[in-house]
Amino acid sequence: MFHYKAEQLNKKQQYKFISGSVIPRPIAWVTSLSKDGSVVNAAPFSFFSAASNELPLLTVAILRNDGMIKDTARNILDQKEAVIHIVDQAVVEEMNQTSAPLPPDQSELDQTQLTLVDSLSVKVPSIAEAKIRFEGVLHQYVPIKDENDKIITDFFFIRVTDFFFDETIFDQEKEYILTDKLNPVARLAGNQYATLDEEFMIVRPS
Repeated sequence: MFHYKAEQLNKKQQYKFISGSVIPRPIAWVTSLSKDGSVVNAAPFSFFSAASNELPLLTVAILRNDGMIKDTARNILDQKEAVIHIVDQAVVEEMNQTSAPLPPDQSELDQTQLTLVDSLSVKVPSIAEAKIRFEGVLHQYVPIKDENDKIITDFFFIRVTDFFFDETIFDQEKEYILTDKLNPVARLAGNQYATLDEEFMIVRPS
């Protein structure tokens, strides 16, 4: 096997190796609200997962650029809430448009044809076209620091307050998400994405 010592890699190599190996990754398409409430920010993040079976917790790691906090992270810290949407193939092009680096006073949604709707429990609006969304509040914030005590990642635990599932991708009787109907999109490395081409079952040992 090829072997690399982490301490001998530069930041670009480290990122390439992690983002190319930890795949496929779900995408958190996050809407947030500026401190004065005038700008709705939307941005995708693929360092995203779930965190607990005791509480409805989602995690989003928002990497900083040269130590600069991103708008989404700043908004979550200010407003203490966000809406996380799951990306499917029908909205992946619009999602990509919201990844554009814009100034804090401009909304990425202005570059799209997406529709905002009022949320139920939070002030942050939701994206109507997303088939799954989670309204949530900030449960815990962990600033990730490097060896020089500089914050390099803003790590959030978001506690879900409300779950929303489109009727076309949800079996209400069994309370199942129909992944074949959802057709979720996952992040790979670079500019690459993936969908679920095949599902299979393996029974867990008892």
